[in-house]
Amino acid sequence: MTSIYPGFFISFEGIDGAGKSTHIESFCKLLQQRHPDREVVVTREPGGTSLGEQLRGLLLDLPMNLETEALLMFAARREHIAQIIEPALLAGKVVVSDRFTDASFAYQGGGRGLSLEKLNALEQWVQGRPDGSLLQPNLTILFDLPGEVAEARRSKVRAPDKFEKMDLSFFEKVRQEYLRRAKVDSARFHIVDATKTPEVIWGELQSLKLDL
Repeated sequence: MTSIYPGFFISFEGIDGAGKSTHIESFCKLLQQRHPDREVVVTREPGGTSLGEQLRGLLLDLPMNLETEALLMFAARREHIAQIIEPALLAGKVVVSDRFTDASFAYQGGGRGLSLEKLNALEQWVQGRPDGSLLQPNLTILFDLPGEVAEARRSKVRAPDKFEKMDLSFFEKVRQEYLRRAKVDSARFHIVDATKTPEVIWGELQSLKLDL
């Protein structure tokens, strides 16, 4: 776990349309106001680095073999960890990422059906630490929303990427894998009921007690 670092790592997760991205910027500003002595680094996956952003364009738009997709996701993640996340945590900074590994299990595993054993192996390889632990967020905020509600929200926004074009059954599988991960690692997850209004959700985020 990331407790070996002086920094603090937070990830935002949820199916497309759950509203997580709406709150990230405000949440990071709040963290910076409350902890003026700690630099807050905001990043995203896939992306975060020059290489990662190039891979993001390929991953979100081009059709490809499922295993190729997973390998590219974890390749982007390895670069993200090496160039952004780990140096920031070692320097005592707060890292807030729009998605991390839980998204790979949810989308490539739950939604697309890639074996969880393969994803576990990639997670161990890419995030394994010398002490045998895994680099994981200290806190994962999961915006949970039924697939049909998320679908209605997505239809009102920008042109969809290849994942956002997937059907309702895909997103229900993604959601269920997120919830499975949250159950297995309940100490790390905080689940937000994303059916609530943005104002209520923001109030909940403001009330989170973080031991930075």
